[in-house]
Amino acid sequence: MHELISWLLNTIGSMGYPGIFLLMAMESSIFPVPSELVMPPAGYLVQQGQMNMSLVILSGTFGSLAGAYLNYFAALWLGRPLLVRYGRYFWIKEEHFNRVEAYFQQHGEISTFIGRLLPVIRHLISIPAGLARMNHLRFSLYTLIGAGIWVSVLAWIGYFIGAERELIVQYSHQAVLGAIALCVVSGLVYTVLYRRRVRLQEGN
Repeated sequence: MHELISWLLNTIGSMGYPGIFLLMAMESSIFPVPSELVMPPAGYLVQQGQMNMSLVILSGTFGSLAGAYLNYFAALWLGRPLLVRYGRYFWIKEEHFNRVEAYFQQHGEISTFIGRLLPVIRHLISIPAGLARMNHLRFSLYTLIGAGIWVSVLAWIGYFIGAERELIVQYSHQAVLGAIALCVVSGLVYTVLYRRRVRLQEGN
């Protein structure tokens, strides 16, 4: 792990902000590049005066959006036609897609936001959003918000940890737990507000 972090430091240091963008784009698509090992080293380079925190966060956030776009548009243009055509061979019916589409029409924003904060799910949440033809602007907005929060937390972890590289994994795990707690709270608040809105609409 120490050697991997050293390699990432050298890579990010040599490639600069485009390197952060590229690695985070890979992390948000289907490539196994964990953001927990990309953004903290970038934050460490900020602490060393080699990079700017705002540009690090922007590079990581928009890199995440670029990777999310890859999955989103692949699912939008290719996924649904292929799965509708061949899904019956895997017991997937078109009505299943209709349910997913209806769900994302109602809850796409909170699903995308929460999905960007959770391990594994952040790699995959763009696919059902694309399959459901979620509004592109809303998908982009909530992807940016969720990714921006996550990227910022990891970058600042690297900044404050400094040279204590062995602590990166430890604090990144704590950040994951904090993100899960935030997702639970956000989900509960959203559920309460959504049910209240439904009751008001039914009352009218």
